Amino acid sequence: MPEGADYSALDVEARAGLRSLPKSLAELVGRHLVAAGMLVDEDPERALVHARYARERASRVAVVREAAGLTAYHAGEWAEALSELRAVRRMSGGNAHIAVMADCERALGRPERALELAREAGKDLPADVAVELRIVTAGARRDMGQLDAAVVSLQGPDLDPKRRDPWSARLFYAYADNLEAAGRTDEAIRWFLHAAQADDDEDTDAAERAFTLGADESEIAAALPGETLEIEDDVTQDACAAEDAAEPTETTADAQAAVTDEPVRDPAASPAEDSPNSADQVAGPAAESGAAESGAAESGAAESGAAESGAAGRVGDDLGDAGKPAVGEDEVSVAGEDVGKTDDGAVKRRDE
Repeated sequence: MPEGADYSALDVEARAGLRSLPKSLAELVGRHLVAAGMLVDEDPERALVHARYARERASRVAVVREAAGLTAYHAGEWAEALSELRAVRRMSGGNAHIAVMADCERALGRPERALELAREAGKDLPADVAVELRIVTAGARRDMGQLDAAVVSLQGPDLDPKRRDPWSARLFYAYADNLEAAGRTDEAIRWFLHAAQADDDEDTDAAERAFTLGADESEIAAALPGETLEIEDDVTQDACAAEDAAEPTETTADAQAAVTDEPVRDPAASPAEDSPNSADQVAGPAAESGAAESGAAESGAAESGAAESGAAGRVGDDLGDAGKPAVGEDEVSVAGEDVGKTDDGAVKRRDE
């Protein structure tokens, strides 16, 4: 048991969830939940040992199943995470972890099921959960070879470089990443720079990604005034090599014409890289212990991700449309489904 893993460190709401247990058992289970939350970012496998211990002794308590599921997700135990979070969904009737569940389906090689989960969830979701689900949905489309549709699925009123929502950096980063995958390099650079501007906590490598794709230092300086970007030698070499080896890419129209209904996994799009990173949720039961937050978009989530994490707050903190998106006018229909408008004018499982 790590030092500081005391029952008193458990969030008030998490403690409330343990009230159905005898006092001594509640305190024992609570200490293991705290330990899981303390360890999940740095040692998820060890954290999972504590979460499983708690689950074995309190399997009918939703907060315990929630902690077990989210810890399993961080440890890369996708099937276990999915099973636990399905149980939580049955017990609570909520969709707080629908994006994590969808990302687990992706990681298990079932992107079609991830899309089904997204459709089942509907539109009545908290804004941050809805954004995370869009990021995972984009990853699932990408897994199926639907690169243009992946870009489209991220578009919405909050895809606006002037906005500063808690999820803006993650959303802009995921959008740029999918633009790059679709061969739209100039737009990808622009949106990586938007992501860097929105990333106050420096959770992403957006500026470095822009540089690697060909942005010069003056562009980065203009996007990030007053900041100094340190580019490592290997990043610089990668950028030069990419420039030397650059070949003409498909036009957007050609890419759209190539989209099919046949699910073809794209090994370049790993669920763990753009999936929602929900370490903050796992750590919740642990938490007013004050563990620091770290970035994710799952995963993306994502799978990363693409994110978000932290060891404070209750288990079940939510993941993360008004106005107009900065997008163009061309319609695109994928797999018999009208998924929105392509962006021909506008410029992250976890993000670590």
